[in-house]
Amino acid sequence: MKHIVWSLALVAGLAGLSGGAAFAQQASAAPDAATAPAAAPAPGGIQSQNIFDVKPDASADPQYAQQTNGERAKVQPGNNAPMWRQVGQGVTGYSSLPLSQAPEAGNLIQPFVQYPGSRVTNAGEAWRQVRNNWIIPYGAAFFAIVLLALGIFYFVKGPMGKDHADGTGTRRIERFTPFERAAHWANAFAFIALAVSGIVMAFGKFFLLPIMGATLFGWLTYALKNVHNFMGPLFAVSLLVIILTFIKDNIASRADFVWLAKGGGMLGKGDHEVPSHRFNAGEKGLFWWGITIPGIFVVGSGLVLDKLIPGFGDVRSDMQIAHMIHATLAIWMMGLICGHIYMGTVGMRGAYKAMRTGYVSEGWAKEHHELWYDDIQAGKIPAQRSHTHTTQPAGDAVARKPAQA
Repeated sequence: MKHIVWSLALVAGLAGLSGGAAFAQQASAAPDAATAPAAAPAPGGIQSQNIFDVKPDASADPQYAQQTNGERAKVQPGNNAPMWRQVGQGVTGYSSLPLSQAPEAGNLIQPFVQYPGSRVTNAGEAWRQVRNNWIIPYGAAFFAIVLLALGIFYFVKGPMGKDHADGTGTRRIERFTPFERAAHWANAFAFIALAVSGIVMAFGKFFLLPIMGATLFGWLTYALKNVHNFMGPLFAVSLLVIILTFIKDNIASRADFVWLAKGGGMLGKGDHEVPSHRFNAGEKGLFWWGITIPGIFVVGSGLVLDKLIPGFGDVRSDMQIAHMIHATLAIWMMGLICGHIYMGTVGMRGAYKAMRTGYVSEGWAKEHHELWYDDIQAGKIPAQRSHTHTTQPAGDAVARKPAQA
C-alpha cells in the first residue's frame, strides 16, 4: 500500500514539472509571434469578398451613381441598386421571348408618363390614379346627379303629353317599322346588359361587396365580366344598324334651333310643345352626342381591350389608354341614356307604346311632332311605311281627311 501511494505522488510531481515547462515555452514564444509578419493568403481559385471588408466610403467615388451593376458588385457586393434603378425607369431588359408574342416581356415597370389627372409617375401608377381618383368617384357622382335630376323633374313636372285614344285603320301613323323596332330593342338589350355588368365591375365593391361577401361578389363579377365580353359584339353590330337606320332623320334643321331656343317647351308652364319633325332637337342631340359619337369610341376601345384589333392592345399603355376612354365615355352614355329611358317610359305618355307597337295616334303625332304630322298630312311622308298591312296608302287617306287632334 505504501509503495502505491509513493508511486502516485511521483507521477503527479512529474506531470507538474512538464506543465510548467510548457507554459514557460509559450510565454517566451509570445513576443516572437506578435512581432512576426502575417502569412500571405494562399493563391488560386475565385476569391469571394467579405462585405465587412468593404470600405465605408465606397460611395465617395464620383462615378458611383453611374456605375453598372457589375461595377457596383466590385465595391459593394450584393448592392443591386443600378439594376433596380433601370427597372424603375422602364429600361427594357433581355428576354428570350419573341417581340411578336410578348413585346413587353423584358419590361417590368413602365416608363414615366403623365396621364390627364395624374402625377408624373410610371404609367401603371398614373393609370391607377386616373381610375381611382377621377373616373370612379366623379363617374359615380355624375350618374347619381342624373338620376336625382330625373326624379326631381318627374315629381315637379310629371308625365308630359295628353292621353290620346289609340287610332284605328288610317287614323294610325306608323312611327317605327318592325325592322327599326328590332334594331332598337337589340341595341337596348345589349346596352343594358353592358351597363349593369360595367356598373357592378366598376362600383360593385362599394355597395355589393359589403353585403354579399368576397366569395359571392367574386363569382358575380366573374360571370358579369363574361356577359360584358359577349354582349359587346352584339352592341357593336346593333349600334351600326341604329346609326345607318336613323341617321337620315337626325340631321339638324332650322326647326331644331327654334326648339332649342325655347327649351323644347319643357321648362315653361304651357302644355304646348315646340313643333318638330320626326325627332326633335333633344332626340337628335342624344343620337349624336349620347349614342353615335361616344358609342363609336366605346366600341373601338372595347375591341382594343378584348385584343380584337390587330396592332392594338399588345402593350400595357394601349390597354390603359383604351380603358380610360372606354370607362369615361361609357359613364357619359349611361347618364344620357337614362334621360332617354325616362322620356321613353314614364316621362312622356304614349312614347313606350310607340316603340312597342310601332304606331301612334294622329293626336299624339300632332302634339309631340307637329311638323312630322304636317308632312304626313301633305303626303310627303307615308303614314304606313312597312308592308305588314294591306290597306290603302295611309298618307293619301290622311291627306284627304284632316285628323281631329
